[in-house]
Amino acid sequence: MKRAGHLFEKIVDFQALCLAARQAARGKGQTYSASFFLFHLESEVLNLQREILNDSYQPRPYRTFSISDPKPRTISAADFRDRVAHHALCSVLEPLFERAAIFDSYACRLDKGSHAAVRRAQHFSRRFNRFLKLDIRKFFENLDHGVLKAGLRRFVKDRQVLELADRIIDHGAPGSVEGKGLPIGNLTSQHFANYYLTPLDHFIKEKLRTPAYLRYMDDLLLFADSKEFLHEAHRQIHEFLEQKLKLELKAKTTVHAPVSEGIPFLGMRVWPRVIRLDSSGKRRLISALRMGAKEFAAEQRPEEKIAASLRSRLGHTEHANTFDLRCSLAGLMDFGSEAL
Repeated sequence: MKRAGHLFEKIVDFQALCLAARQAARGKGQTYSASFFLFHLESEVLNLQREILNDSYQPRPYRTFSISDPKPRTISAADFRDRVAHHALCSVLEPLFERAAIFDSYACRLDKGSHAAVRRAQHFSRRFNRFLKLDIRKFFENLDHGVLKAGLRRFVKDRQVLELADRIIDHGAPGSVEGKGLPIGNLTSQHFANYYLTPLDHFIKEKLRTPAYLRYMDDLLLFADSKEFLHEAHRQIHEFLEQKLKLELKAKTTVHAPVSEGIPFLGMRVWPRVIRLDSSGKRRLISALRMGAKEFAAEQRPEEKIAASLRSRLGHTEHANTFDLRCSLAGLMDFGSEAL
């Protein structure tokens, strides 16, 4: 792919930075840092622009916190002004990432997403007899900075853009190993991580000539009728990841089976004619509904906030064949039903 230049002026353009600030503030309007930045938008944008232009910009420390749903993870939240810089950088890099991507890559892309990935997995399950599901061990923690930077330099020739990207990449999460890892929670981390596996996508599609393949971030699904083909593909993917990308597969989550057994993928279990919520997803949904009902009864939170926190969970279930499940849980959803 031809290397792109003249990108830096698009990042530091005053209007582009104002737009980046408004994008970064979506869903953050009630936080002090976002409100302060937007209230003083012109002066804050000019200060950030000046720092980026004179090469004095330095990301501020992350605010870290832990979550346990759906699995334990440490989130590193960037300062709001850094999120503005992230949005401005991604606005010029995202179209380049898009040009490099294969069709069946579903994370961090317009008109894609996890639900589209699940539907595509079901489509492939109707055409092929077997599947191979792979996952990468501690993906975000183990991303190699040198490999990522080299990948960016293959299609970006603008020195100032690369230096800005390097500065953000090198600003690791607290406790991270030097030269490794991206903090979970940044827009740049999502796009960098998704792009990091693009060479693997092309290897699987073009070198291995896999009949059907899709990826959502570090969740990989291969389809074929031949058990031997998938075994050999597994071996070669393992070697490619270790030698080219300095990553390892997570052995415990590897699944190689007939599609008739159901494909565990992105919180669903996919068969050729039906999609179900997986068992852990059911448990989390029931737990969230019970907690919502308890909070509502004790008046711990307003009904609107409880409903808002459950709406995305219920919307997720509607992308599977869950009518009977939702009917069975109707009692738990009686509270605030109009808001839901």
